[in-house]
Amino acid sequence: MTNRRSNDDDDYDENETFVIGFFHPRCSSGGGGEMVLWKSIQALGEIKGGGDVTTTRRSGSSVVTTDTKKHLERLCMVVYTINEPSKDYDTRILEDVANRFNIVVLESLPVRFVHLHEHKNLLDEPKRLTMIMESWGTTKLAYRALGIVNPHVYIDTTGCAFTFPIAKYLRGCRILTYVHYPTMSVDMLSLVRERRPSYNNVSNIASNSLMSRLKLAYYAAFAVCYGIVGGLSDLTMANSNWTKGHLERLWKLAGKIRVVFPPVDTASVNDFPIEGRENMIISIGQFRPEKDHALQLRSFAMLLDIHNGAMRDVGVTLVLIGSCRGVGDMQRVDELRELARELNVEDRVKFVLNQPYSVVKDYLHRASVGIHTMWNEYFGIGVVEMMAAGLVTIAHNSGGPKSDIILRPWDFDVDYGSTSLFGGGGDMPTGCLATTSDEYAATMYEILKRDGLLDETIKGVREAGRKSAERFSDEEFLDSFKETVLSSSLFESEDANPLLRFSLFIVVIAILLRYY
Repeated sequence: MTNRRSNDDDDYDENETFVIGFFHPRCSSGGGGEMVLWKSIQALGEIKGGGDVTTTRRSGSSVVTTDTKKHLERLCMVVYTINEPSKDYDTRILEDVANRFNIVVLESLPVRFVHLHEHKNLLDEPKRLTMIMESWGTTKLAYRALGIVNPHVYIDTTGCAFTFPIAKYLRGCRILTYVHYPTMSVDMLSLVRERRPSYNNVSNIASNSLMSRLKLAYYAAFAVCYGIVGGLSDLTMANSNWTKGHLERLWKLAGKIRVVFPPVDTASVNDFPIEGRENMIISIGQFRPEKDHALQLRSFAMLLDIHNGAMRDVGVTLVLIGSCRGVGDMQRVDELRELARELNVEDRVKFVLNQPYSVVKDYLHRASVGIHTMWNEYFGIGVVEMMAAGLVTIAHNSGGPKSDIILRPWDFDVDYGSTSLFGGGGDMPTGCLATTSDEYAATMYEILKRDGLLDETIKGVREAGRKSAERFSDEEFLDSFKETVLSSSLFESEDANPLLRFSLFIVVIAILLRYY
């Protein structure tokens, strides 16, 4: 066993604690990834504090080993962060987590922070070869992090698979990864091959045959490397069946990949009244480029113009709610404000930035329609939140929302009859799917028009969406996460030394390179 003692903190004694390290450099951000981070810590705290370590859920009853029980009694959490330290940092961030996500970490679970602020430049956004340079930066950051506190179990909740060789072979850790989105996917390869412009395939490359071929070669080589390092994970959780499908095609040696849907606080919003909603459309999501907020603004502008401006007359508004991770996101918000002015909708668009969850809930309570526009969204926590709150939600017809969330999209040409009453029918639609600005605008118009006419189908869709969202509740995540962890070998004693594992790894690489 490698020495687990911190270089500067005697709390981490391998004879006293079993250390689990979470690699999540931006742990104080307010997105879905951070919700998973803190909910995972909460789940581990409940395992330690509850004393009941028998798995009894879907896979049947089984009792964990003596090794696991012993290690669970000595759990200590470490979070690697680029945030700067302060005297009250630990208290402040846990209070923020409670306010923003309604998550309380049990006091019986020690949570420590390793501050890597002096190396945060390693996460600066590169201008060229983005995937390689970002992966190299996170790998160097992980090397420094694990040199300060070397955990027994290394948990990656940010999709940094290239840190796995450092954790497994240099530090002797077992690895758990929760994958929100694959760094590389088959869809990304297809995007470049078909020369389709996107936020990660700019038009000047997509329109150039030679550049597209070079980029495709770069992507293919990266995909091979990504598949190799991903296979080092001892336990892999995917946030959706869409993500799982892509990982299975790339991570050949990762073993069984389990779908653990991310936690959504459905309980605090599922009692909001269905009726009496305002003519308000809301969006929930970080202001990242892939979220495509520009499509929301263009769709909203079209909504106000179609059918002789009928929706402009009834005072429809759009509220964009989300967090900003830094200067880049704030610049993106400024660009969106400018786009709203160009589209002549700035007086009907509101930006709500970095607000606590209580503010988000207020908008969920009042709004009538939810909109989400990211292509190939990995899951869609914001989509589920809006459905649980009773909004008729429109998501992009791709990715996780299509494969896992809105399984019965609304067809406006179908008469759902009596089944529309309060979600009484099993075939009642749970939301809507769209792709283009035309489709989004037409769908928003149809929903708002029917809502204004007190169409009973609207009530049924709201209730059916709310009921469907219960599949993704906090409780479901906690149960699924604990069952998956306890049924694994993460807490077992190590059975091979790093040198032997590294030798096997080299052999596997040689086989895989031939296979690919």
